[in-house]
Amino acid sequence: MREAFFAALAEAVGEKHVLTAPAQLDPYCTDWRRQYRGAALAVVRPASTAEVSAVVRACAAHRVAIVPQGGNTGLVGGAVPTGRQPEIVVSLARMNRIRALDPLDGTITVEAGCVLADVQRAAEAAGCFFALSLAAEGSCQIGGNLSTNAGGVNVLRYGNAREQVLGLEVVLADGRVWDGLRALRKDATGYDLKQLFVGAEGTLGIITAAVLRLYPRPEARACAWIALESPARAIALLVGLRARLGERIVAFELVSRACLEAVLAHAPGARDPLASPHPWYVLAELADAGRWEALAARVEEALAAEIAAGNVRDAALAQSEAQAAAFWRLRETIPEAQFANVKHDISVAVSRLPEFIERAGRALAAAFPGEPVYCFGHAGDGNLHYNVGGPALLARRAEVNRVVYDTVAALGGSISAEHGLGQLKREEIRCRKDALEMELMERLKRALDPLGLMNPGKML
Repeated sequence: MREAFFAALAEAVGEKHVLTAPAQLDPYCTDWRRQYRGAALAVVRPASTAEVSAVVRACAAHRVAIVPQGGNTGLVGGAVPTGRQPEIVVSLARMNRIRALDPLDGTITVEAGCVLADVQRAAEAAGCFFALSLAAEGSCQIGGNLSTNAGGVNVLRYGNAREQVLGLEVVLADGRVWDGLRALRKDATGYDLKQLFVGAEGTLGIITAAVLRLYPRPEARACAWIALESPARAIALLVGLRARLGERIVAFELVSRACLEAVLAHAPGARDPLASPHPWYVLAELADAGRWEALAARVEEALAAEIAAGNVRDAALAQSEAQAAAFWRLRETIPEAQFANVKHDISVAVSRLPEFIERAGRALAAAFPGEPVYCFGHAGDGNLHYNVGGPALLARRAEVNRVVYDTVAALGGSISAEHGLGQLKREEIRCRKDALEMELMERLKRALDPLGLMNPGKML
């Protein structure tokens, strides 16, 4: 049976695209943080939807599980095998074609293996803007972004990955292909099936292509690095900037001093944008039509008013694209600058972010004296990356999680805002979601994947 299975895979994608040597398998079977590793029978690299369909049909016939994988940049072990049953990894990296781009409709149709940064560049070349942006955009792939409902820095203005999707093409668990590649803004003809697969982490089917929204490219962008006394001042600043600048605010990123110091120690050439240290910072980006000078003047006026109101201590407005890029490198380097610790990706209502930070910090200090907290993230939409301690604390992850997740629950929040559940939070979610919600999710899983072969051991 094993020989017949491998023969079917080779027939589907070509023998050279069925990888079986241990050295070939290793990068696909270990996650980016090297926290999860599992065995796979093979890594299969299809180049078309038809090839994905043939691979899935072979797996269904031989009862072999499938782990869909994009750029393998996830943080919860969702894109690597568990090794608990016969599994293969299906890498979508060869499916990297941009099928169509229509500036009039404001859409781009891409295959799942397209790297996010390549999609951004294709949109820009056509005079458009693709809104999804995150630190891993140079290596993460669209299929993975959609499968985890990625957020990123532009959610405040444009929404999560879910809001960028107009249509999907999906290979179902039995190998059939659902062609939902429609570019419609309105379609009231039944259930919105595409949304079942966005955020499903590959447990219901394999996304092979997507129709994505494009927006007009902003003519002017302004970037400011802003110092504050506290998270409460950051939220007050957000309110003030919204009142003065409205929808021009694209990103509003909170950064603690501990995070900035970690980056300055880690990254050669990194520099503090301000002359003296401060407890907290906000990296704000704003966009508008018209000239940069006009937008910059409005931003400077708004920041002056916030300084007068006591919400801002100091600020630096980028005077060039290079300086703006340097500000963003500080923010984007934070994950690798504090690589090995107990990581959390939580969300609460924006108004309750300061309370979460204060309550969680107090509880952690009592339970784990002296352990640092690295707090940063998308304050504009209530999503924080809240990471605790160093490598030694990983052995006590469950205890740390209990403190953080209990605080999140007390404030009506979520234990996963944009990273997904994967293996990391698969068990924890059972304690955090309503029993009826879990039942409905499990019933949906059984309906679309009755053999349980689609990315098993993840999410559910």
